[in-house]
Amino acid sequence: MNSCWRFVTISFLSCLGVVDGGFELAAAPSSSRLVAGFEKKIVTVEVTGTAYDFFQPWSRSVKSIQKTGVALRPGELLATAEGFPDHTQIRLQKDGRGKWWLGKLKWVDYHSNLAVVDAQDPAFWDDMKAAVLAPKATPAGALHVLKWRSGNLESRRADLTQFTVRDANLSWVNHLNLEIDTELDGPGLGEVLISGDRVLGIVSSKSGNKVLAIPSSFILPVVEANRKGNYRGLGYFDFVWQPGSNPASLQYLGVPVDAKGVLVIDVPSEPGKTPVLKPKDVLLSVDGFDVDTEGDYIDPDYGHLMLENLATRKHWAGDVIKLKIWREGKVMEVGYPLPKVEYSSELVPEGGFDKPPEYVIAGGLIFQPLDMNLLKAWGENWERRVPFRLGYYRNEKKLTDRPSRVVLTQVLPDAYNLGYQESRYLVVDKVNGITVSRLQDLKAALEKPKGGAHLLEFARGDGLQRIVLDASQMAAATQRVLRLYRVSSPQVIH
Repeated sequence: MNSCWRFVTISFLSCLGVVDGGFELAAAPSSSRLVAGFEKKIVTVEVTGTAYDFFQPWSRSVKSIQKTGVALRPGELLATAEGFPDHTQIRLQKDGRGKWWLGKLKWVDYHSNLAVVDAQDPAFWDDMKAAVLAPKATPAGALHVLKWRSGNLESRRADLTQFTVRDANLSWVNHLNLEIDTELDGPGLGEVLISGDRVLGIVSSKSGNKVLAIPSSFILPVVEANRKGNYRGLGYFDFVWQPGSNPASLQYLGVPVDAKGVLVIDVPSEPGKTPVLKPKDVLLSVDGFDVDTEGDYIDPDYGHLMLENLATRKHWAGDVIKLKIWREGKVMEVGYPLPKVEYSSELVPEGGFDKPPEYVIAGGLIFQPLDMNLLKAWGENWERRVPFRLGYYRNEKKLTDRPSRVVLTQVLPDAYNLGYQESRYLVVDKVNGITVSRLQDLKAALEKPKGGAHLLEFARGDGLQRIVLDASQMAAATQRVLRLYRVSSPQVIH
């Protein structure tokens, strides 16, 4: 969930250090010495698992990726979380070649895109060395990206272009990222970013030469909390704000001329709970940091950053953050409890992990939940390729009486559904007069036909507004379709 659709960043020079108020080039060890120091700290992680075709959700195949892991201490190999959903086997390889060791997943947090893996055989750790995560993700010298390639530990020089607040690859929560420029070869799967003898981050994504890395200052608290068994998950700001750069807006609310902040424009409401913030509140400071009219604060380590970062800076879900606001002509301080980041918080959730996709087949009509797994099935540049109306629901709010949506994704042709074969990507509104938000609602509604027929109604704006089917023939048609198209089950509902 992005409270404001923009990213605010500040450029950094990757290899400058501050000395007596000026800048000078920091000394950097040779590339060969850097590589030699990490040969026993970095391993190849191969993850094999089940891949699903979200256009045919009953279909499955085998997927396998190789990524990079870095040793933190015996029993802990740090990696990104990508690739671990629905995994069936993990293998580890040291020194870039030779023996493969069976691994096991110790913990994974998809929202932070972090995972820790261990080897099943303790002997794996006999000659391994521990890497050190830098408490601050600020370079102490030249930057390098490391990974095993063709039996050699490849080192690529990198330039830090900016610190930025971005959402994670597997979640919508915003947190600090490092953006670097490097000629890294490969997709960007956990490669290790180092400065000197310390790890500054692990690579999470790559587009051209632009690479995003999860910084060590974000990783360390998550790892340490998991070690202690008290990791409560990431929190976020669930209110929506807009920049306070229009002085007329602040003047209308009576905000003093010298005050700065952003305007709260929407606050979610839950039954039985009184929101801490109200629309038209002006947010002046968060957690002791002043907020400017663009929604930025000055981070003591990384400069100007978007205020969303303060939800994950030294805080977990459930923590109460002090907010200073302007409300009804006066300054107030309120305590804001950070809600926990949950996939179910969104109308179009990021999607379920470690479970097969849900679907219902009824008379050849295929119904699926509207989630990000379905949208991303359109592949690269899915934001442009996905049907507009489906993508539009990402901007809609989750409501108490409509927490999610169901889509008629396609129709498997049969005599029973003759005339509707081309119907697809229609958002279901009601079935037999019953509002449908989940597949459970759909299944219950199909048990209550009206006048011997099933009436399916779709959201306004879709080309086809309704479908009428003979209720007495649906069960037989469903079984016929399953046999014809070799589908093992008419439904999967979690």
